[in-house]
Amino acid sequence: MTNASPCPPSASGTFQGKIGTTYEESTPWWPDQQAPPEGTPNVVVIVLDDVGFSDLGCFGSDIDTPAMDALATGGLRYANFHTTTLCSPTRASLLTGRNHHSVGMRMLSNFDTGFPSGRGQITKSAAILPEVLRDAGFNTMAVGKWHLAPMEQTTASGPYTQWPLSRGFERYYGFLEAETDSFYPELFHDNHAVDPPKSPEEGYHLSEDIVDRAIDFVRDQTSVTPEKPFFMYMAFGAAHAPHQAPQEYLEKYRGRFDHGWDVERATRHARQIERGILPEGTELAPHNPGVLPWDELSDDEKKLSARLQEAYAAMVDHTDHHIGRFMQFLEQIGRMENTVTILLSDNGASQEGGQQGSVNPTAYQNGLPEDFEEMLARIDEIGTTRAHANYPWGWAQAGNTPFKRYKQNTHEGGVRCPLIVNWPQGLPRTGEIRQQFHHVSDIAPTLFELLGLEAPAVYNGIPQMPIHGVSMGYTFDSPTAPTRKEAQHFEMFGHRAIWHDGWKAVAYHERGTSFDDDQWELYHHDTDFSECNDLAQTRPEQLQKMISRFWVEAGKYDVLPLDDQGFALRAKIPRPGSPRKRTTFTYYPGMAHLPGAAVPPVMNRAHRITAFVDRATASDEGVLVSLGNISSGYVLYVKDNRLVYEYNFLGTRYTVTSEEELPTGPAELTFEFVKTGDMQGVGHLYVSGRPVGEEVIPRVLPHFFGWQGLDVGRDTLSPSSPSYDGEFAFTGKFEKLVFTVAPDEEGEEPFERID
Repeated sequence: MTNASPCPPSASGTFQGKIGTTYEESTPWWPDQQAPPEGTPNVVVIVLDDVGFSDLGCFGSDIDTPAMDALATGGLRYANFHTTTLCSPTRASLLTGRNHHSVGMRMLSNFDTGFPSGRGQITKSAAILPEVLRDAGFNTMAVGKWHLAPMEQTTASGPYTQWPLSRGFERYYGFLEAETDSFYPELFHDNHAVDPPKSPEEGYHLSEDIVDRAIDFVRDQTSVTPEKPFFMYMAFGAAHAPHQAPQEYLEKYRGRFDHGWDVERATRHARQIERGILPEGTELAPHNPGVLPWDELSDDEKKLSARLQEAYAAMVDHTDHHIGRFMQFLEQIGRMENTVTILLSDNGASQEGGQQGSVNPTAYQNGLPEDFEEMLARIDEIGTTRAHANYPWGWAQAGNTPFKRYKQNTHEGGVRCPLIVNWPQGLPRTGEIRQQFHHVSDIAPTLFELLGLEAPAVYNGIPQMPIHGVSMGYTFDSPTAPTRKEAQHFEMFGHRAIWHDGWKAVAYHERGTSFDDDQWELYHHDTDFSECNDLAQTRPEQLQKMISRFWVEAGKYDVLPLDDQGFALRAKIPRPGSPRKRTTFTYYPGMAHLPGAAVPPVMNRAHRITAFVDRATASDEGVLVSLGNISSGYVLYVKDNRLVYEYNFLGTRYTVTSEEELPTGPAELTFEFVKTGDMQGVGHLYVSGRPVGEEVIPRVLPHFFGWQGLDVGRDTLSPSSPSYDGEFAFTGKFEKLVFTVAPDEEGEEPFERID
């Protein structure tokens, strides 16, 4: 044989073997495989949602949390740990090791403010933990809440660039939005939408499903590549509203909170001091504005409030049970000893239930009050499939014992959260408490140190911003070592704070007022753990020093411009490229479930919905389009040979029904909403252009239908109407569905009227 001609380098790099004419004359070569050192620990990060500082048993609560308490007993509790006070920003900071404004997550991933700090997605200049760990040889898996992708991009059309599988995770199962119904969740498996594996009647609950899938992922990985460590990111929907749990957990807590939030706070406060979570002498903060003493509530108000707290406690307890199930699984397969488990809440307890609590979060999202008597009449639905409950301010403040304020605020009630670190092989089983000041941006650098890794300076050809956090590793063996954190700023919706050298300055901002009118408070945290003694008047020089430091940090970490606009105002401005920017939408039966952030914007707008169908017989019926759930939404369907439109206004249903039976054969079935004023109008029904019914719809929602999206040809998940059972899929031929929407809320007739 003649000598072979030279071969070009392979696509994977320079080939270091020899290539001859035949294999006998050639020398094979394989590049080294990236693998972490033998003995590298697995990593499990567990994120709870809206769980307050005192809500775990090991942080002072009497809610039963034995699994999380066991992690604390076998590890470390951090009593001076802080988050960003909101979900998406905390997750962004956790996974990047940077401050949340710097990586583009000013607030929720649902919105793009038009500024670099508020893109609603993590910049590619900040590689996230699964990207780094995957490239270091870990298997990477995520289950549960994501809420880090632009929500208009969570449809089957993508783009998928900020979905879990595009940001370093190899497997994913969970939900992409801020919240979801735990009995009827909007689920995604890897890069596609899926239905829940069973119904609530068959025992379904999201927390159990999340852990089932986490066990599946780890079992598969361990069975095939036991030599590889894994990174599991487990982000529960619990205990974000709606508060829902299986009936046996709801029954377990009946009467447990009849003593009220004042007794509960005092009891937790005493436990926290006794157990060393709080320093001796820590005061209990006074009631937040709007929180009444429990004894001033009426008997009915106490009854409803206690039931709402029972549902919350049941949800936390139920979630703890399934965390314990996952830990037992790791024990069974011999992985628990060398697994680093980090458990935290993403922010303090939520104020979003309002002063009296809620059974319908869509009311809060739209800024509308709920009727107390109606809520009381639904008391037995709380915690079940039939209500979307959230507790009142008084219980949220109890959850944040001993602090002021809540989630969204930069006082300690919003930013101080429980943190547990457990590593049986690498940490002593002491159950000790650490008091060093730390922040959620410190978790990634802590893991890098434990795993012997460094954050890349360049990732996928993109220069990376520096890590902003500091490792907490020094605290593991040094309980009293001074904190290595120099300063930490906080900002959310215009609320601001700065911590430095044991001092904290904080300003509560009233939305819509001048930032110049905000009153800064000053606290010496080293002696005033719960921010009870404002030193702004007696230490003005120190206050000015802290305020100046805030502005330095704000400029350094992209906090500016300050922005106090609420959810509703932001929702009116779709992102560039958003599918909501159109005024005509054409959908085809069989399409995947459409998330709520990408549906036609018919809220408080004139619009028309037309279904092009062909019914062979009068018995062909079913849902043409449905959006929403038990709390709010609308549905257009055929039943008993009539066309029906139902509008669910916070549980009150307005129905338009055709006055005559429908013809068989091809037809255009149309609903049209014509505005007669703000948040009101008339609904019209047409069959192939012929009017067949109309009714006044006296109230429509101004901004949101909630988080559950749209289905064509069926009604999935939480039912939009009680008028039929199950999905009620349309049985006739269904060509397409067309929405035509007014360009804005002002136009009463955005198109030529049919009649």
